[in-house]
Amino acid sequence: MENTRYIQAADMHCDTISELFERQRKGEPGNLFCNDGHIDLQKMKKGNYILQNFALYTHLKRESKPFAYAMELVDAFYEELRPYSDWIEVARTWQDIERNRREGKMSALLTIEEGGVCCGKLAYLRDFYRLGVRMMTLTWNFPNELGYPNRILPEGPDGVPSRTADTENGLTKTGIEFVREMERLGMIVDVSHLNDAGIWDVFRYTKKPFVASHSNARAIASHPRNLTDEMIRALAERGGVAGINFCASFLRDEENGGEPVHSYCHDMVLHMKHMKKIGGIECIGLGSDFDGIISKVEMADCSAIGLLADEMSRQGFTISEIEAVFHGNVLRLYQELL
Repeated sequence: MENTRYIQAADMHCDTISELFERQRKGEPGNLFCNDGHIDLQKMKKGNYILQNFALYTHLKRESKPFAYAMELVDAFYEELRPYSDWIEVARTWQDIERNRREGKMSALLTIEEGGVCCGKLAYLRDFYRLGVRMMTLTWNFPNELGYPNRILPEGPDGVPSRTADTENGLTKTGIEFVREMERLGMIVDVSHLNDAGIWDVFRYTKKPFVASHSNARAIASHPRNLTDEMIRALAERGGVAGINFCASFLRDEENGGEPVHSYCHDMVLHMKHMKKIGGIECIGLGSDFDGIISKVEMADCSAIGLLADEMSRQGFTISEIEAVFHGNVLRLYQELL
């Protein structure tokens, strides 16, 4: 097994900011420097992180004013970072990422998980861009002004939840306007959570590479949130990247039809091997979904991300391939788009 000790990590998705925000609203302890979740600055340093995307996750059914809630999360993001500028800095451009690396600092890229926070208004989208947001998922688990999600639907008449993907409801007219404006601004389109028809519409109405920040291969695990082989191939041809999601539900199917609980590095690498076969090594990145998943992950938190690199090596990936997945492919995309 090759030496994977010093491989650096760049993760396209976590829910740490919203998790910390909600904990602090309840008076519970924890901040970005130190907490008992998956990600904090000390754990990131131990895991050799160079970049982490921090999502402003908003639950449309819980928040009656999603734009206002997301704006509070923007404030929380900057307030969490402010005391630790020696450790981490916000990155709005590729040059920021490079500068932070030279100065020995990690980079924080601000993203949105749930395009509904824009309430269908392009002005709000541009405001988020001005505040530093550089990537956005068009949907989460609910329809919004932009499009429709893929999700496991409630139990049907036979008592079994439906895993049928939505291949009919594409982007709305507003959704098409949004992806075109996102390309113009330099905000990366993220199709994780978007339904099949919407994903194909993103291909149809955009020209630049985009991402599925935390999505796996549907051929390996049948969750409709995962990408089909056709999507993986098309994403690779476009120059995009899919981030491997560490949630057990997206990694494997249980024989009894239930939801898996334990998340193993072995399963993550099986998805990588399949995606490499379909789209090449260049289309694979990391999209942990840390602090947004309840799975019992083999690596307890981000400090142990090296366990995944070790498993990749055991399963035949070279050091250069591991580096491509761990940071190279994502940084190449950011260099082109940011």
